[in-house]
Amino acid sequence: MKVFFDTNVLVSAYTARGMSADLLRLVLAEHELLTGEVNLTEFRRVLRQRFRVPLGEIVEVERDLREHTVVPNPGRLLGPKVRDPDDPPVLASAIVAEADVLVTGDKDLLVVARNSPIRILNPRDAWVLLKS
Repeated sequence: MKVFFDTNVLVSAYTARGMSADLLRLVLAEHELLTGEVNLTEFRRVLRQRFRVPLGEIVEVERDLREHTVVPNPGRLLGPKVRDPDDPPVLASAIVAEADVLVTGDKDLLVVARNSPIRILNPRDAWVLLKS
């Protein structure tokens, strides 16, 4: 299954133990990991500014993530209207990548899941789906 990780799931996976870290390991072992350029830009910023991760470590993590599919910034926005102006490029990236599921903790994306052309799930629900 093609699984697109939003920035908040990636940050959680790399900064804490828990569902996002477990989900990342599962996806890397048994599925195809996808993310977008837009997500990696935000990922670098959040790790550096909020978590004070040294630049060298960020470069290593990003290099590891780039061994998987990274979707270029989409040329146009696709999918339902999303309240947060930062989210449409994330959703469009997942749609362009033909992801089977977009995994996010972002409530603004989760609330439009019913109207989305792709499945949008929180990490726990994605875990249940991928383990079934």
